[in-house]
Amino acid sequence: MKRFFKPIEKECSAKKPALSPSKKDGETTETSSEENSKKDPLKFVTWNANSLLLRVKNNWPEFSNFITTFDPDVIALQEVRMPAAGSKDAPKNHQELKDDTKASREEKLILMRALSSPPFKNYQIWWSLADSKYAGTALSVFHFLLSALKYEPDGRVILAEFETFYLLNTYAPNNGWKEEENSFQRRRKWDKRIQEFVLQCSGKPLIWCGDLNVSHEEIDVSHPEFFAAAKLNGYVPPNKEDWGQPGFTIAERKRFGAILKEGRLIDAYRFLHKEKDMDCGFSWSGNPIGKYRGKRMRIDYFIVSEELKDRIIACEMQGHGIELEGFYGSDHCPVSLELSEASSDSEKKEKKNLDV
Repeated sequence: MKRFFKPIEKECSAKKPALSPSKKDGETTETSSEENSKKDPLKFVTWNANSLLLRVKNNWPEFSNFITTFDPDVIALQEVRMPAAGSKDAPKNHQELKDDTKASREEKLILMRALSSPPFKNYQIWWSLADSKYAGTALSVFHFLLSALKYEPDGRVILAEFETFYLLNTYAPNNGWKEEENSFQRRRKWDKRIQEFVLQCSGKPLIWCGDLNVSHEEIDVSHPEFFAAAKLNGYVPPNKEDWGQPGFTIAERKRFGAILKEGRLIDAYRFLHKEKDMDCGFSWSGNPIGKYRGKRMRIDYFIVSEELKDRIIACEMQGHGIELEGFYGSDHCPVSLELSEASSDSEKKEKKNLDV
């Protein structure tokens, strides 16, 4: 996270993240045809695949059918679990898949064959990968102008700039159960950096998507009392605000609420769906066997700047039910977002005059 956010702060004023078209470390520049560069994406999908290679091997036809039917302009993936290129003890290229061993070459071949076949062959894909088979994000874009892309070396962030907005794809670290360096502390630092970023992100609206690993309100979990009282091996954190299921602790929910409020951001799904939906209102589901059966959370989101809220047409959880219909083998289901086209300057002025 540190290397991802700091260059933005250094390259820009205190208010606006500057994504320069020039190519720098951790940044690429891509362009498409002039015709396609005149409009921005309107249909989006985000999905925590819980190992993209496993999904390709076991669930690809079903997921491919969904992509064919929905026909998104952008596919944001998290937890792809593919290692970054580079041999042992050597610097890693977090934008390329590892292929320096026989096993990694075979895995890359399987993955790229799937991504080179319909309906994915017309998408350009960018990777942000960790050093090992852990975390990792990817962004697939269907022929739209990207003026810049930035990555984060732990594989948890891709930031893309389009003509009229930024798209931030993140895989937030799990809060964990204990006050440890790789648990509560790590998540607090992550939330602080996200908050700093969204406060600086002006000039263009933001679409922030991915597995954000937090359920903001009680309505966002199937069984609030169960999750609030959850423990791991009987351990109870000293701070009461850290009690409970990771993603549903009071501390995490407060920080997430502050990010939305201070960043003037809208939860697109909750903006449209005010009531609890026990069948189709959750993006993560616990193991079908054991005490987590039927216990579900909404932790995958599309968060948009307030300027975009009137353009939200639809935002849906694509999976449903405790049997994980529409999850395609993952413990997360895809979430979709549809926006209307941006109004022209003349239309905006006409609407403003009518409002007056």
